[in-house]
Amino acid sequence: MPKGYWVSIYRSVSDPKAFSNYVKLALPALESFGGRFLTRGMPAAIFENAIKERLVIIEFESVQKAVDAHESPAYQAALKALGTGADREIRIMKGIDKD
Repeated sequence: MPKGYWVSIYRSVSDPKAFSNYVKLALPALESFGGRFLTRGMPAAIFENAIKERLVIIEFESVQKAVDAHESPAYQAALKALGTGADREIRIMKGIDKD
């Protein structure tokens, strides 16, 4: 079964305190669903129409695990803590099936 990948693409962080509170709650919430952070932070280089802002990629056992993590009460509490403190989007992607 292909893995699932959660990609958070930030356009801006307008409230660093709310963002910090979100991170404190989101990390354990996502890790409890088997989320493994592959990268997070500012990009080393950008090209095309990219914005030099935070990006996060998390690997999960499956797409369903990534969706379940997002819908979990613990992660929803993290989102509530973030509020409107960041402009971003989350994409959940299916990994390439190597079989």
